[in-house]
Amino acid sequence: MSASLLEIKDLCVNVDEKEILHDINLSVNPGEVHVLMGPNGAGKSTLGFAIMGNPRYTITNGSVCFDGEDITEESTDKKANKGIYLSFQNPIEVPGISLGNFIRNALERKTEKKIRLWDFKKKMKSALEVLQMNPEYADRDLNVGFSGGEKKKAEILQMLMLKPKLAILDETDSGLDVDAVKTVSIGIEEYKKEVGGALLIITHSTRILDALDVDKVHVLVDGKIVTTSDKSLIEDINENGFERFL
Repeated sequence: MSASLLEIKDLCVNVDEKEILHDINLSVNPGEVHVLMGPNGAGKSTLGFAIMGNPRYTITNGSVCFDGEDITEESTDKKANKGIYLSFQNPIEVPGISLGNFIRNALERKTEKKIRLWDFKKKMKSALEVLQMNPEYADRDLNVGFSGGEKKKAEILQMLMLKPKLAILDETDSGLDVDAVKTVSIGIEEYKKEVGGALLIITHSTRILDALDVDKVHVLVDGKIVTTSDKSLIEDINENGFERFL
């Protein structure tokens, strides 16, 4: 078995002095697809933010290791540079910086190299085509005036361009119509095909998972992982909900 890419041990996380996550243990190997499901308020997004180092989320116990290195206390930017990507459930607007410049700056920070504009634009154009996005989006201020679906596509665009070793997708399919879900799913498939990276997909819905080979499904209830199984658990939850886990 491959050495774990992400190894979470006995993780406890507080938000505003209230413990939200209790003794979380989770291991993701390179290239695997893991799904995290659970009812509203279970702590799913909290886990993503804690892994990424959001300062509002205080780790009070346990550890987060990535690629063999303890990153529990690392800052968010250092985690990103090591190859972790977190998409946002509600992406924020950033006036004054274009989507294209934002991604180019992030790439240059990650690689510590200047990227020729022509090379960047060529790769950006290809990624935009995968997501069926108008090339004009590259010149628009980040998420400013974007619809909900466009914001989610912009998140997947960043993932395609940054090529992280691990992508954590937080409710990427929420609020999307059927066509937008298909397009986002294509972007995720392209990431798997081109990068072969690992995915931790946090979701209520399962439409985005249809074309993916899911390795493990975890159910989080009241801040604890109450069960872990294979992809068959998704169908069970679709039919019966989370009631038996409460």
